[in-house]
This record gives sequence, structure tokens and C-alpha cells, in this order.
Amino acid sequence: MAIKPRLNTFDLTMLMTSMVIGTGIFRTPVEIAQKAQVPSIFFAAWIAGAVISLFGALTLAEVGSRYPAAGGFYKIFSHCYHPAFAFMVNWISIIANAGSSASVAMMGAGYICPLLFPDMEPVLATRITTISAVLALYGINLLGIKMGARTLNVLMVIKIGMLVLLISIVFLPHPQAREAMLPAVSGSPLQAFWLCFVPIFFTYGGYHQTMNFGNDVPDAHRTMPHSIFLGMGLVLVLYLAVNYAYVSVLGFEGLQNSPALAAEMVAVIFGESAARVVSVVMFLAVLAYVNASLLSNPRVYYAMAEEHVLPAVFAKVNHRTQTQEVALTVYTALIIVFLFSISSFQQILNYVMFFDSIGLIAACAAVFILRRRARIQGEPGGIYKMKLYPWMTLIFIAGYALVNISVMYFEPEIAVIGFLLFLIGLPLYYLLRKLFVRLSPPL
Repeated sequence: MAIKPRLNTFDLTMLMTSMVIGTGIFRTPVEIAQKAQVPSIFFAAWIAGAVISLFGALTLAEVGSRYPAAGGFYKIFSHCYHPAFAFMVNWISIIANAGSSASVAMMGAGYICPLLFPDMEPVLATRITTISAVLALYGINLLGIKMGARTLNVLMVIKIGMLVLLISIVFLPHPQAREAMLPAVSGSPLQAFWLCFVPIFFTYGGYHQTMNFGNDVPDAHRTMPHSIFLGMGLVLVLYLAVNYAYVSVLGFEGLQNSPALAAEMVAVIFGESAARVVSVVMFLAVLAYVNASLLSNPRVYYAMAEEHVLPAVFAKVNHRTQTQEVALTVYTALIIVFLFSISSFQQILNYVMFFDSIGLIAACAAVFILRRRARIQGEPGGIYKMKLYPWMTLIFIAGYALVNISVMYFEPEIAVIGFLLFLIGLPLYYLLRKLFVRLSPPL
């Protein structure tokens, strides 16, 4: 059963925005401030990340416009490179995405558990809350992609409202931030700037998953680039504004040492009693990220089943709800498994960025292949073509290459494990394809 278009431009824009705005913006600024050491490097890194991410999003908008497909982030590698390479990139990515979703969900549960279970052991309370939330979102998404998208829209409005509240505090009367004399940058300023890239690109990441909805939107050649441009524009404005607010209200030293950014910001104006409201809102903001993950990642399973590297049942779509019930169930189960085996947030961040940097560099480089084929076969009509080609793409590739090098240099064990897992995908692809081509009926 083929996937029918059910999402409009607003739905896809909110979906893309929610995949970018997780809880990172409420957590990573502290780490980035510590790595940057001084405000000038801090803001320079955020602006550079914004520009490079926008270049990548516009590149992928053209890639998605030229090749719209369900599970597009898988399909594009198969179409432009080789099906084996597509599997190598995505088999690790879907595991990393599940781990990332589990980690984010646990952080969100940490905000609300003291309200729900004040006397319960924290680890147990967090797991109960997280699993309950994930299963509730799973049930909502089983009702249909449109129901999942509507839920996402509501949660995104709450999350954006939280960011707007934090930004608006700058314009309200508040005590002047305590500014201490910041020390000079220890080591090279260029190295401090470079160290910011991993957490910054993690915070800006996620927009590439929009490509997985190529068959879910009408007139994908126009809808996808419009949604990506609108969504990334919104993200960039919100991120830069909220970071300015953090520094203005808490001071740079206060930002470097803040354990709970959102709560501290609101407490400056509304007092400690506002912490309860902030906790609930932060929990709902996290649910938006997890819900977007539940919507997006099963589309990759669909593409993998079409390539016969997963059983054909993963490509089955409920004709009434347009839900991939088996793929959604497996992905939800994978998140829950991670909830019982999750490691530190920093480790997950490095793993995710190591894999994402490989995939995003290859995905954006696909635009060169697609344009070359178009020159040979004839340029199709009605597609989006980015400006300043090829410079935007080349700058994006250089930025993410620095991310990959950063992980290899500063976290060599993670890089070695990640690269070995990536290489294992090659024999695994041929093994699974041989098995499932024989077992799977035609799709």
C-alpha cells in the first residue's frame, strides 16, 4: 500500500522545526559557553553554525525537490551512490536516532518527575515517566500520521512559546547580570571556536529528516523547499535571540555555570514558584522532539524494506491511517530498550554527530550528482534550485568535516567504534539483502 500525501506546508514546517528544536537549546548553550570561554567566540560560533546549517538545509531542499521519496534520506544514497552505502549510513543512524530520542525523553522526564513522584527513587521515577510518555505518543501515532502531525503542531506551539517567553525576558525589568572579569582564552581562540562545533551542530541538526516525507506531501517539489526554508529561518531567529537572552539575563559566567537554563531565566522575573510551570512546559517541549522522531524514522524502515534489506512487512501501510504500524512499533521498542541502557548525554552527542557528519556530507554532495545527471538527461521542471551553487554546499561540507575531525581528534575511541560499526554495515547489507530478497514477496 503506497503512502498518500496527507501533510501540508504548515505540517511539514512544524515537523522540521520540531526535529531541530529538541532540548538542545535548553542544555547545550552551557557547554558551548564553557568551550568558547569568552562571549565573542560564543556568539561567533552560534552565527557560524546558523549560516552553515542554513546552507545545508537549502542544499537538501534542492536534493529533496529533485528526488522526493518516502524515506528520502535513505533513498538518496541508494539513488546517487549505491544501495550498500545507503544501508551503511542509515542502519547506524536509526539506532543513533533512537538513542538520541531516549536521551532527550529522559532529560524531559527529569523536569516533571519531582512534581509527579516527589518521594520515589529518581531513576525509577524517570523511567516510569519516560516510558509512559513514549507509549502515549506511540498510541497517538498509531491513530494516523495526521493525528501525529496535529499533536506535533500543538506541542511545537508550546515549545516555541517557551522560547519566546525566554527571549521576552530581555525586554522586562530584571536585575543586572553579575559580570565578572572573564579570563583570557586558554589555548588557541581558533581551537576554542572549533570545539564549539559538535554541540552547536547537534543543536541545529535534524532538518535532514524532512527528506523522509517526500511521499507524504502534495507537490513535494515546491512544498519541501518552502517548508525547509521557513522552518530553518524560524529556528535560526529563535536560537540566536534566546542565546542573546541567556547572556543578557544570566551573564556569561552565569550561563557557563547554569544547571537549568529555562528555570533560572524564568526565576529571574517570576520567582522560584514559576519553576513548576517551567517544568511542565519543558516536559511538553521534549515530547515534540520524540513525537517528530516517531513520525520520521519509520519512513526510513519503509525505504529499507523497498530495498529488500528489511522484511516487506516494514513497508506495509495502514490504508486508513497511513501509518506504518510494524515499523512504528519496532522503532518505539528500540527507544524503550535504550531507556534501560542509556549512557551519558555527551557520549550520545559524539556518536550521533560522528554518524550525522558522514551522512550529511554525503547527502549534500548528492546535489552535484543530481545536477550532473540533469545536464545529461534534461532538467526537470518545477524543482527548487539553490542560489550560490556550489559555494553554499562546499562551505557546509567543510563545516561538517571539521565536526568529524573534532570527534576523531578529541574522542578517538568513539570515532574508532563508530567507524567500525559503519564498515560492518557493508557485509550486513549483503547478508540481509540475500535473506530478504528470497523471503519477501513483491511490494
